[in-house]
Amino acid sequence: MATPEFILALRSRIGHDPLWLSGVCAIVLRPWDGPAEVLLVRRSDDGTWTPVKGIMEPGETVPQAAVRECLEETGVRIEVDRLVSVGVVGPVRYDNGDVSTYLNLTVRARWVAGDAHVGDDESTEVGWFALDDLPGGMRAADLAQIRIALDNPADVVLEGLPR
Repeated sequence: MATPEFILALRSRIGHDPLWLSGVCAIVLRPWDGPAEVLLVRRSDDGTWTPVKGIMEPGETVPQAAVRECLEETGVRIEVDRLVSVGVVGPVRYDNGDVSTYLNLTVRARWVAGDAHVGDDESTEVGWFALDDLPGGMRAADLAQIRIALDNPADVVLEGLPR
């Protein structure tokens, strides 16, 4: 997976020391009403299916990051409806020794245009899945984020997600 240039620049100064980073997760639904499907990607690093996720670039807003990540990873254009949950993931220890903890900002979004396809080297497959037929082996935290987005609570969920 490609590491953003700003992180490489930070790592050149701090080595493997822990970094606190902002990440975005987009729960993309189509159609908006009725039996919905959710957009998922199969990660190239561990083979798991997840919603579209990524690290926010410096100066990006949450909706900008979600739109950019979705277009880069899947070729799908989205419109962000709202922030639905905030949680913390990590610390994550990478094979090269880097340590990062992520403030995870999950948004509920709708498909606007585009045929889903693999858009970069971060995933090996991309697809739309019926909510009652999600792929096996998904992480509990990812399933919880999808559930929260579907439930669309009036307030943002501010609690830890299962791992």
